[in-house]
Amino acid sequence: MFTGIITDIGEVTEIEQKGDTRFRIATRYDADGIDLGASIACSGACLTVIEKGDMGDGRSWFDVEASGETLNLTKLGSWAVGSRMNLERALKAGDELGGHIVSGHVDGVGSLASRTQEGDSWRLTFKAPAELMPYVASKGSITIDGISLTVNEVGADSFGVNIIPHTQSETTLGLLNEGDPVNLEIDMLARYVARQITFLAPGQGGTPSGA
Repeated sequence: MFTGIITDIGEVTEIEQKGDTRFRIATRYDADGIDLGASIACSGACLTVIEKGDMGDGRSWFDVEASGETLNLTKLGSWAVGSRMNLERALKAGDELGGHIVSGHVDGVGSLASRTQEGDSWRLTFKAPAELMPYVASKGSITIDGISLTVNEVGADSFGVNIIPHTQSETTLGLLNEGDPVNLEIDMLARYVARQITFLAPGQGGTPSGA
């Protein structure tokens, strides 16, 4: 589990194509503090560390593998050497929950539709897949490329968020151009509420089994 609070921006330094795709990611994280088998959210996708080491330039590196399904259902399929991504280590018991509960399971890929400056902040509007829009609510939470953000407004096929200068500089949101893809994860609570409403609707199952 994660919280959507980004603690580093990583960079793809090597890509190896085998049965799955192996990415080597450079990071400011100390390699000694990364356990093999640990989960790291890479732009919102939970990936498992399978190897690690020292870059020799003050950075460390870790390797992850992505299946064909992961590449097809997330923006990872567009990664190339030099691609940068938001990184977050897995939540530990007792850690501060600064964002919201994030699973690291990407629900779909959206894209940046527009960027407008408002004072020192920026208003970003994102297009989202139609099947995800029912779960997006004004003042609710959403995860964009691994970042926990609050939805400001919702349209028919898009939604807007406001980002402060710190978020602009400390995440990859400041690097996005219009049309660029983003990984989206809807709020877990919204998912379960929608499921309950569907399940309890007349003709849709009624009372849960065993209740």
